[in-house]
Amino acid sequence: MAYKPRLRDKYSTEIVPALMTQFSYKSTMQVPRIMKICLNQGLGVAITDRKHMDNGINEMTMISGQKAVATKSRKDISNFKLRKGMAIGARVTLRGDKMYEFLDRLISVAIPRIRDFRGINDKGFDGKGNYTLGVSEQIIFPEIDIDKVSRINGMDITFVTSARNDREAYALLKEFGIPFKTK
Repeated sequence: MAYKPRLRDKYSTEIVPALMTQFSYKSTMQVPRIMKICLNQGLGVAITDRKHMDNGINEMTMISGQKAVATKSRKDISNFKLRKGMAIGARVTLRGDKMYEFLDRLISVAIPRIRDFRGINDKGFDGKGNYTLGVSEQIIFPEIDIDKVSRINGMDITFVTSARNDREAYALLKEFGIPFKTK
């Protein structure tokens, strides 16, 4: 039997029936799902020191389990000493089993390691069913060795869903176990 991530099974056995009753869908194909998870990290200090860019890409690769790529600047900005084509960040897009594995590690391991955690803010929805979460330090992930970190960087995690509105996306992510703040 082939390996299947825990959250993929949870989606089909628990989340789909729960959302079908909550939103009274007629078909299981109407139930929203997570399409992809995008990780993005801005590394502005990499303009002066190339070592920070290599460290950032290696850390993103360890966190996601997939090779990170450098993002490049689109135009020249003289005040920031930035030239077109310079590497200024790192990004990864996760789909399929790697996406579910990352989501499982994020919910069960990384989020509980956030200092002074009182729940995730629910104001990161974009109106079209996508949610962006900002993490202030990459050391909450167990894959990162704190002793080898040269600089603490934050990152953005974007959940792209097939939900038609924010209410459906909120219910989907809540069912997956993302601990939103209680109002």
